[in-house]
Amino acid sequence: MAKNNVNVYSIKGDVVRNVELPSVFESEYRPDLIRRATVAEQANKRQPYGPSPGAGMRHSVSTWGKGRGVARVQRLSQGSKGAESPNNVGGRRAFPPRPEKDLSKKINRKERAKARTSALAALADVELVRDRGHLFDEGLATPIVVEDEFEDLATTVAVYEALDNIGVSADLERAKNGQKIRAGRGKMRSRKYKGKRSVLLVVSAKEVPLFKGANNLPGVEIVSLEGLNTGVLAPGGLPGRLTIFSESALKKLGEW
Repeated sequence: MAKNNVNVYSIKGDVVRNVELPSVFESEYRPDLIRRATVAEQANKRQPYGPSPGAGMRHSVSTWGKGRGVARVQRLSQGSKGAESPNNVGGRRAFPPRPEKDLSKKINRKERAKARTSALAALADVELVRDRGHLFDEGLATPIVVEDEFEDLATTVAVYEALDNIGVSADLERAKNGQKIRAGRGKMRSRKYKGKRSVLLVVSAKEVPLFKGANNLPGVEIVSLEGLNTGVLAPGGLPGRLTIFSESALKKLGEW
């Protein structure tokens, strides 16, 4: 099989034919641009945050002044407890994060486009995919291409069986067993668990049943061709994600 050709698999795992990869998979590999584009994308998703404008300052206070042998801080009017200063319990923060701070990062349009094509080229390098930690059967060429019948699978069981037949079920188990409890305050903010990234499924349209069928598989992400970007192709800026294309999605990719 030629270097720029890959097998097309059925949902039963049989090789039905060979197809030629689009020229985008022969793009120059630029890990520096991939990293820059991913960091910019992550930064632009951040939500501005900061304390309430009146946090720590909602007290009736006055200062005693000097001459009493105590610190000259604001004290509660109905007592002697210090309040509102950064070093007091219940006081304001000294240098809090500001909601008006611009957290975004800019990247040139051509650099962003080149980073995406470079991340696509990394999908075709089996060694990069294995170095990223993905597990799949020996002899599988990347990216993996499946018949369009794969897009019509609407149940989790059917999708898992198809992926098992193709030879990537080990990666699904890796993602399932890799779930862990997050360290830090995020446990209290509806994001208690962290998991591994597993297979990326690329389909030709947003309305296909596979979106429902693959939604519940841990670590699996499904995206239409229009939603491809550097962030999903190289999560965390690490190129070489294990990716499965439907045959029609690969054909549309050749039109880029």
